[in-house]
Amino acid sequence: MRHLLRPFALLAVGAAAVPAQQPAVDVLRYTFDVTIPDRGSAVRLAATVMFDRGPGADTLHLDLLAPMRVSEASLGCGSAAAAAPFTHDGRQVHVPLPPLLAPSRAMPGNPQPITIPGRDTLCVTVRYAGEPKDGLIISTDTAGRYRAFGDNWPNRARHWLATVDHPSDKALVEWRVEAPAALSVVANGVAAGEAAVAGRTPARRRTTFVMAQPIPTYLMVIAVAPLVRHDLGATACGIAAPGRCTPQAVYTAPEQARYMPGHFAEADSILTFFSRLVGPFAYDGLAHLQSSTRFGGMENAGAIFYNDRLFRTPAGVGTGLVAHETAHQWFGDAVTEREWGHLWLSEGFATYFAALYTEHAAGDSAFAAEMAGIRRTAIEAPEVAERPVIDTAQTDLLALLNRNSYQKGGFVLHMLRQQVGDSAFFGALRDYYATFKHGNAVTDQLQAIVERHANQELGWFFDQWLRRPGFADVAVSWRHDAANGRVELIVEQGGRFTPYRLRLPVDLTLADGTRARVVAEVPAASNATVVLPGRFAARPTALTVDPRAGVFARITVRGEAR
Repeated sequence: MRHLLRPFALLAVGAAAVPAQQPAVDVLRYTFDVTIPDRGSAVRLAATVMFDRGPGADTLHLDLLAPMRVSEASLGCGSAAAAAPFTHDGRQVHVPLPPLLAPSRAMPGNPQPITIPGRDTLCVTVRYAGEPKDGLIISTDTAGRYRAFGDNWPNRARHWLATVDHPSDKALVEWRVEAPAALSVVANGVAAGEAAVAGRTPARRRTTFVMAQPIPTYLMVIAVAPLVRHDLGATACGIAAPGRCTPQAVYTAPEQARYMPGHFAEADSILTFFSRLVGPFAYDGLAHLQSSTRFGGMENAGAIFYNDRLFRTPAGVGTGLVAHETAHQWFGDAVTEREWGHLWLSEGFATYFAALYTEHAAGDSAFAAEMAGIRRTAIEAPEVAERPVIDTAQTDLLALLNRNSYQKGGFVLHMLRQQVGDSAFFGALRDYYATFKHGNAVTDQLQAIVERHANQELGWFFDQWLRRPGFADVAVSWRHDAANGRVELIVEQGGRFTPYRLRLPVDLTLADGTRARVVAEVPAASNATVVLPGRFAARPTALTVDPRAGVFARITVRGEAR
């Protein structure tokens, strides 16, 4: 996602960190029956949770906040469902589960049967109603038209959806939405049918969407609004998905339709580029929606929401934002951080991959300028100096939407690419995506894959850039040893942060008119003298350090040492 306004994003509603999913529970599928009213914000829902459970799970705990009120619960799948006891403490619904079947088995060489803990698959349905305080945003647009949009990040699904509300427990989702017939309904997945609700005035309609790939709860959303569809057609044919095309469309308020496709005209190119670079697109289609999300963009799987206000400005929704949110479909959606402290695996990746699209579409100079801006923004941010990128101590999840997770995380990927080279870097990211697609990952797992592809030990790199706060603060001077044809780089690192191990690209202009570009391998020391590779008979007349903004450092070049 991207912020629309950072203070707005962080001050709106605090989101406290929550523990990981119940260890012995693995949700497989959610089915949500949602009834949206003709007016007002009182909704009715039934959430059916199909889950696999193992030893130790004697109760299912579903996150659901007051004022939502639970009226009943049932246990069992389909026609086998029967009323079940429950409690709701205003934060979670607790449904006791029957004893786990643990069959006795005779083991070879052991005459006595032993008990082996088993697993089973259960379904729990919870029916509830109320006016959600958050998560499902029910409002009117600038023309006074009724609308409802899901907006769950980070753990705000619990305001309206009874779920195990943590990114580590991904699941399939099916939506059955009853809403006024005059409004469009869009949700994750593929439309699987719609039908009029008999005997209702004004007319109402029930629409079904089915998501065939597992996603985290923060991406499970619906849109119910007066939307006009602009079809972008069949995109990335044979590339995003083998043997078929990926449909894309834009949904806007009626008065915005005449401005379409705008920057969404590049949606085909963006999807094609990422599919070729990383791997096939994970979902069956991609919708882009004008919405009431609090963020500038929200990467809901297969249904990206963009803030309404962006559509009402002369510039519209920019290509960079479309690229950022589309990149999330790979990183964040298909491969999801297992723990909130590793959010950079989502936001840092989307930031860098949007810049990679700039490199692809606009060239090297535009890319270098974008990376320089990303670095500048990060270095100037107080949180970058105070906290690490992998921030497992942060308990305010909205505070993780910062320039560590976005800009510094993205820039670390840029440096990693230079450290290992393009072949190893992109090969590793393709492997990472293929390995963890539809699952979860943490940074150590990414590191292991990159190390294997690069045949390098990279613990030092990941530790200094991701597990420590700050940036390199570097002062550089040089001296020329004419007798030996050497140029020595004298590097001082300031005392604010522990010194960094650096690869400093250096461009030299020599007195004989020749130019050279070399890389100085600088040790993690407060003071270091590094002999530049090569022989330089002529004295340097100019020296530029990091000319393409490739090092996360504030660099001062002092000139020739005397």
